[in-house]
Amino acid sequence: MPRFALKIEYDGAPFNGWQRQAQGQPSVQAAVEAALALLEPGPHTIAAAGRTDTGVHGTGQVAHIDLVKPWDPFRLSQALNHHLRPLPVAILACAQVPDEFHARFSAVERRYLYRILTRRAPPVLDKGQVWHLLTPLDLAAMQQGAAHLVGHHDFTTFRSALCQANSPMKTLDEVTITAHPVPHGTEYRFALRARSFLHNQVRSMVGSLMRVGSGAWAPERVGQALAARDRAACGSVAPPQGLCLTGVRYLDDPFA
Repeated sequence: MPRFALKIEYDGAPFNGWQRQAQGQPSVQAAVEAALALLEPGPHTIAAAGRTDTGVHGTGQVAHIDLVKPWDPFRLSQALNHHLRPLPVAILACAQVPDEFHARFSAVERRYLYRILTRRAPPVLDKGQVWHLLTPLDLAAMQQGAAHLVGHHDFTTFRSALCQANSPMKTLDEVTITAHPVPHGTEYRFALRARSFLHNQVRSMVGSLMRVGSGAWAPERVGQALAARDRAACGSVAPPQGLCLTGVRYLDDPFA
């Protein structure tokens, strides 16, 4: 059976996350599998690089599927996009891959972007895509706080109680925070890069860094919270709508 890799973009707002729900609630995985069933009969199960939470978006999600027919990858992507309408899900690219390729286990890096918009007026065009705050944040202080998180650490403080990972030990390769002027406000972008992340890790870290930017925490408190290895030491968890899975890297890029 030929195996295909899919690069997927989606707006997470109408979905209960990526993963198919036992209760039949809408999910991105179920939407793509339903479109596949219209092309080839029978149940389909796709595996993804990351299981994004309810309301989290994706511009670079990767999944793989085994099919019966030797589809032309371009025709497969176009057929899936036809059947996915009008849902906010699109197949950006499709490629046939070796049988040993696995969207999750073959990945060597995942990249996320979190966006915070600070201004008095609510977002209109970016509604549901950013965390809206009313007052500006201290960029330099957040950058100082983020420096405590880079490297190999026990991230228990920034791990959801529902996390199923075997270990809280992770290596965070990058947290880059930048500020960008927008009409009557500022957008802060948090770019994070690691081989893998714990459940709610990104949102937990951003929520704590926001407290630094607002002046509620000193930058060094981020390091103290990390060292505490205690979920109670975490700041507020950032809401899901500002988070997006922007890319997954493999040693051999299937879409090159």
